[in-house]
Amino acid sequence: MISRRRFTQFATAGSLAAHTGRFAIAQTGDIKVAMIAGKTGPFEAYAKQDELGFRMGLEYLTAGAMAIDGRKVQVIVKDDQLRPDLSKALLAEAYADDKVDIAIGAGGSSGTVAALPIAEEYRKILIVEPSSADSITGDKWNRYVFRVARTGTLDSTATVSAFPGPINVAFLAQDNVFGRDNVGAYKESFARLNPQAKMGHEEFVPQGTVDFTAPFQRIADAFKGMSGRKVLVIPWGGEHPIRKLAAMRPDRFGIELSPGGSLLSVMQTWREFEGLEGGTYYHYTFPKNKANDWLVAEHMKRFKAPPDFFVCGGFAAASAIVTGIRKAKSTDTEKLIAAMEGMAFETPKGEMVFRKEDHQAMMPMFHFRMKKRAQQTEFDILDLVREIPASEINLPIRNKR
Repeated sequence: MISRRRFTQFATAGSLAAHTGRFAIAQTGDIKVAMIAGKTGPFEAYAKQDELGFRMGLEYLTAGAMAIDGRKVQVIVKDDQLRPDLSKALLAEAYADDKVDIAIGAGGSSGTVAALPIAEEYRKILIVEPSSADSITGDKWNRYVFRVARTGTLDSTATVSAFPGPINVAFLAQDNVFGRDNVGAYKESFARLNPQAKMGHEEFVPQGTVDFTAPFQRIADAFKGMSGRKVLVIPWGGEHPIRKLAAMRPDRFGIELSPGGSLLSVMQTWREFEGLEGGTYYHYTFPKNKANDWLVAEHMKRFKAPPDFFVCGGFAAASAIVTGIRKAKSTDTEKLIAAMEGMAFETPKGEMVFRKEDHQAMMPMFHFRMKKRAQQTEFDILDLVREIPASEINLPIRNKR
């Protein structure tokens, strides 16, 4: 538990530590990794999956030793409750008190943005997973930040590929960093990849919204009088409102819903939306590689279910850390940065490469289509339309070095 006094002292203590080296750690003993995750609140499932994926990734990558170059890996998990102030404080606590070598987090994009300056202050690596706001590797970036999570632009690039040609687009998103960043990313991706698309109404609602009647009516009104295809894009974090929106019969107005990919447990509730298309980060049947084969087989054996969206993300974070430390032959921050810039590493969704300019992991994405009901099984509900290789994704560089 963080006391009020300790909370207010973190900033000054961190500044002192960064300049004096007071918290420097010898390159012996356990490797300490902190995970700042939103274990309490609407992203609880994300946090559980990330932690599980990290531990399974570490197991796979170390052949069960749970050690890197002979040093045991100690994982310290902290719950930020999706509170940005707590994300910031817990990261400072991890670096200063727990003396971790590397951290992963935070629970959500707002918390991660708040915590980024702490990594810079303590001069320690922060692996960003699962937060996707573009600003994290954009105007909020610093050189200690490496992201294995997908970005809003990666999500939108995959989804936009499902909607070529003339189209009218509106947006429904949460009124937070994640929602606003993602709408901006979608607009940019449509402009870049489908110049025939016309951007329309943007509706932002509080994260806890349960009644979408009024927001949907405003969206329907905005579409009135428009000819051609009409698509409502819904980038969302947490429990998705697509079923509530579908119950309002958007087809009466000629409106298609495009929710993008989500947790498998969420998408299993969308079975009746046959032919629904969009872009996604991961579905266990799509990638064909050794890491995914192992992860799917082991997850099925242990949990009687396939790995989900953020299990893959946690695995990717483990791979970045293991590969980086082995390449650097050290947990020293400067040696890690030098090793990780431009570094390729193995993940269940395919190879990722940290771009040197902004430390964003470049990765493949997937264009999916919901299977017909007769073809669906308990977990296998999506068809792969196309894998979009990283080489095709012209992800803008948004930061300034």
